[in-house]
Amino acid sequence: MNRMSKPWVVVLGVLTASMAFADEPKPTAEMLEKGKSTYKTVCANCHGEKGDGAGPVGAALNPKPRNFATEKFRQGEKPAEVFKTISEGVTGTPMVGYAYLPEGDRWALSYYVLDLKKPGSVLGGGEDTAKKKPAEKKKK
Repeated sequence: MNRMSKPWVVVLGVLTASMAFADEPKPTAEMLEKGKSTYKTVCANCHGEKGDGAGPVGAALNPKPRNFATEKFRQGEKPAEVFKTISEGVTGTPMVGYAYLPEGDRWALSYYVLDLKKPGSVLGGGEDTAKKKPAEKKKK
């Protein structure tokens, strides 16, 4: 590289890094609905309508698509990690990246996929919180 191109490389690297990590939005019911709609269009053929990995296209894939309800997320289970997986895909698998989807759709999809694993958990309700009993008062 010549001397003039080095500053451009640094600037390009900074811009790329700042675009790659968007601020994580707070999940909403509307976002989950958008995620569900996007999931049906983009993901269900491989991962199945319920996220069980039993989609019609998924049967022909190797490795098989993730079962969101029972299997661990290999790239991480935090919303930002799921967002990154949806955006970039998973190397060595048929899971391609969906960076062409608008950022808001990818966040919605991230939260919806996490909600498939633990229904109601994304918005703070669901099975896990419903099963917890209030803390008993300690006797003095």
